[in-house]
Amino acid sequence: MVYTSSYPSVEIPTGDVYAEVLGTLTEADLDRVAVTDGTTQLTYGELRTRADAFAGAIAARGISAGDVVALQVPNSPAFVVAFFGILRAGATVTTINSLYSPAEIAKQLADAKAKTYITVALLLPGALAAAEVVGIPAREIIVVDGTDGHPSLADLLGQGLPAPEVKVDPATALAVLPYSSGTTGAAKGVMLTHRNLVANIAQSAVAIDVAAEDKVMAVLPFFHIYGMNVIMNLTLYRRGTLVTLPKMDLPAFLDLIQTQRVTYLYIAPPIAVALAKHPLVEQYDLSSVRQILTGAAPMDEALGTALLARVPAQLLQGFGMTELSPISHATPIGDDSISIGSIGIALPNIEFKVVDVDTGKEVPDSPGGRTASGEMLVRGPNAMQGYLGNEEATRATITPDGWLHTGDIVEVGPRHEVYVVDRLKELIKYKGYQVPPAELEALLLTHPAIADAAVVAHPDEEAGEIPRAFLVLQNGAEASAEELIAWIADRIAPHKRIRLVDFIDAIPKSVSGKILRKDLKGRPVQTH
Repeated sequence: MVYTSSYPSVEIPTGDVYAEVLGTLTEADLDRVAVTDGTTQLTYGELRTRADAFAGAIAARGISAGDVVALQVPNSPAFVVAFFGILRAGATVTTINSLYSPAEIAKQLADAKAKTYITVALLLPGALAAAEVVGIPAREIIVVDGTDGHPSLADLLGQGLPAPEVKVDPATALAVLPYSSGTTGAAKGVMLTHRNLVANIAQSAVAIDVAAEDKVMAVLPFFHIYGMNVIMNLTLYRRGTLVTLPKMDLPAFLDLIQTQRVTYLYIAPPIAVALAKHPLVEQYDLSSVRQILTGAAPMDEALGTALLARVPAQLLQGFGMTELSPISHATPIGDDSISIGSIGIALPNIEFKVVDVDTGKEVPDSPGGRTASGEMLVRGPNAMQGYLGNEEATRATITPDGWLHTGDIVEVGPRHEVYVVDRLKELIKYKGYQVPPAELEALLLTHPAIADAAVVAHPDEEAGEIPRAFLVLQNGAEASAEELIAWIADRIAPHKRIRLVDFIDAIPKSVSGKILRKDLKGRPVQTH
């Protein structure tokens, strides 16, 4: 059965992201605060003026429509200026995880064919190392907070250059090129057009009631599509105020909520755990919070109940993935009949269906009850164009008639609300970050002591899931779990680090050679 949204369809605006978010400002909007970090702030008028000036400056440096610009800047007013400046210049933004190693950065820069790199002084050493590998000259690296030898944000804005006159086709021009592992495997460039992002802003605006009076916590990273389009773009589209925090630090997070009187929290389950259980929470006044939306990983009903006992607000849950720009489902506002444990109902202009994993046949509806489980497929104007330069992965993810495989196993309830019950995809979700097992396995196999490797998700109360490695050592080789955990930690972003190691005689595999991860999950943890 094909399920359609119970919301009325929305008309998708026809402009590009910049035009629809900042190009629609009225005189009354200009003096509203658009973004603050608690110390500095930008009004909407200042944000647009600076984005235009930034566009003019990078255009003068050779950036033109269709070029790709890498942006590796933690959440801050500077990120917002650079992001909209890049779009205003007609270029495409590829956002880079602030935790990436030089090797991971270089891989993304090369794949995306980035022409310019924008970062901060703290991340400059890794940026320089990666840029050298792919041939981006050091002079092309912009350091927004300033350092010798590199242009700063202030330098570029100070040039006072007008934004270039460019026209892009929102239906075909790529606005952003974030990287996602999809349902499995290595990270791939997700091609999202201006129309994809604008469509999801319009869709989300129906289900997420952020208003001009709201102050919205922005700690989930803007380099991730959830932070970028749902938190940053939707808030600005609705003329709310973004309150940015460059990384999750519980005292700073709580202090900003209290001092800025934050009204809207977007969080992932690890933050929910902290809010529900950490004693520090009791020392702060969080009474300004009226609504909490959790995403990036499923949150169970018990955790949601514990969270609301500490922060009495309305709690919503959403579902999305980078390939969907990102949201397809959210809990309807004010509807207590749908369990906290549900990811909610389909957004406007969304269709979805559930198919049997083995047969591919549609799972029938179950009026008045919950359906059998199956993989959820989604179709809508927010679905990606495909994976950059990877037609095979694109064909495996999007059917010829436009259905996008989510890789999540779900059941559908009587209100057509959806419950995620398992994950078909092999991705590990560590604190909301995607960790592809195949990438870790490939790296582990380069270690001379390791003969074979498998990596699976292991449940963890704080992180949701952690990477757990099962390793087969070479004959005669010796290596401790601690040594191997430290070895891989030096070569990978922190969120991808192996947290548990088990030594076994052989990795279970199918006759075709595929790792049988289900046979490894749930095994008792070894003590070393």
